[in-house]
Amino acid sequence: MALLSSIHYMETLFIALVTLFLITDLSLVGAAQTGIVRHYKLDIELKNVTRLCRTRSIPIVNGQFPGPRIVAREGDRLVIKVVNHIPNNVTIHWHGIRQLQTGWADGPAYVTQCPIQTGQSYVYNFTIVGQRGTLWWHAHSSWLRSTIYGPIIILPKRNVPYPFTKPYKEVPIILGEWFNTDPEAIISQALQTGGGPNVSDAYTINGLPGPLYNCSKKDTFKLKVKQGKTYLLRLINAAMNDELFFSIANHTLTIVDVDAVYVKPFETDKIVIAPGQTSNVLLNTKPYYPKATFLSKLDLMSLALAPLTTPPHQAFSNMKL
Repeated sequence: MALLSSIHYMETLFIALVTLFLITDLSLVGAAQTGIVRHYKLDIELKNVTRLCRTRSIPIVNGQFPGPRIVAREGDRLVIKVVNHIPNNVTIHWHGIRQLQTGWADGPAYVTQCPIQTGQSYVYNFTIVGQRGTLWWHAHSSWLRSTIYGPIIILPKRNVPYPFTKPYKEVPIILGEWFNTDPEAIISQALQTGGGPNVSDAYTINGLPGPLYNCSKKDTFKLKVKQGKTYLLRLINAAMNDELFFSIANHTLTIVDVDAVYVKPFETDKIVIAPGQTSNVLLNTKPYYPKATFLSKLDLMSLALAPLTTPPHQAFSNMKL
């Protein structure tokens, strides 16, 4: 009798789980039908790019570094055709997208798909369900993501407002790295020796190193702002392995979203953001010019991203001004 009761219990539990799965499945179908279908095409190609007075032929997307924005609303279906024009096999990963029932579209090479070979293409097809905010896409084959990446901007459903102050302007801020040598050679050497990979030659903001680096005064990201306005900065850490700090002189930031999930807003004067992480922050510009020239300080945001170095024959110091 005890065995029969146990079997009956398991059958009941199984039926309940199947029913729950079907209800969840139907809810996802309903959510998917609330949006529209958006089509994108990403052409991965080689292009000569100069940074730090060094010109390298690097893989980029649609002739842009960083790559183009993917913009959608919650509930939209994305159909994205990726065409590979470079010698390397490649895939694209949609970092942070939940991929409910579309795991084959996630992108990791040899995990959810075979890589896209030279001259071939692949169509990613997935729906954004229950997410809004900022995520990002990047190559998911070896270290190709050091230059193949871009933002994913997920807006709320139409006629649904933000749960915070409506920004005057929205600006993606992608924190990345620049290597004077081929990153593929760097990671290959690290795998052969068992040591850590060599560090990058510069940190970048939207692909630009900033004036603290050699030959980079003109390669500086500049954000022109108006006094007394609210800006939504969509922060993305696209660095390979490094946690990075972000701040703006004489201003506080209000964090409202992390990894495409709204959070209770809180203020801070600096934010640490891990590799692959995203965060939306509100920047309220002051109604007057602060003592430090605001634009020049914003131009120097790369200061917070400069690698820590210690001169030869000196004690290690983790402080850099």
